[in-house]
Amino acid sequence: MIMRKTIKSIVTKKLMILTLAATSFWFLSCEDTPEINTEDIVVDDDYYEFQDFILTDYEIPALISLPDETANIGASTKPEVKHDESDIKWDINVGRNFQLLIEDYGDITDLIEVEKKELAEQKFFKVKYLIDEEDMILYERVLLPKGSNKASPTVGIEHKTYHVYAKKVVNNITYELQSGEDGYEKVIVELMAKSIKSFRPNTES
Repeated sequence: MIMRKTIKSIVTKKLMILTLAATSFWFLSCEDTPEINTEDIVVDDDYYEFQDFILTDYEIPALISLPDETANIGASTKPEVKHDESDIKWDINVGRNFQLLIEDYGDITDLIEVEKKELAEQKFFKVKYLIDEEDMILYERVLLPKGSNKASPTVGIEHKTYHVYAKKVVNNITYELQSGEDGYEKVIVELMAKSIKSFRPNTES
């Protein structure tokens, strides 16, 4: 009887240790890993409220579809492009609420991997991917609230923004396309993601 109780006790302890180890491994593997949730985002192929915009005049041999005045985001009828000749950066504004940044990265192609690595290393935000594709990521970023061991001491309330980051290759040149650092509301970033998906070579020139 004593032997049976001893064996039962040993088995019970082993099961408890295995359970604790598995639980600890799960928490460690989840820590700092961005969540992925694709249910709450809309980026379709309906470009009814968009207009094609030729970028060839601005030293990018491409076309992009941008929101027009019917998109209800305060868009102007004509996009504004800020670009210095021979520079590698472009700033495309469609009204006050839509700013898309483009940069020429030449033959560098691992932009998405590098961006995701930087997001994983940041300390003051929680990231949840809403789109996680080979050439584009769209994510929700939440400033960690006060009290978290990773939060800035000045943080008092939750602050949520949405961001999109992508790479597109045109004529063997890799372009980085992204929303501004401060982010936007989800509806704006959804429109930006649609514009980015439409970025394509200008075959009309």
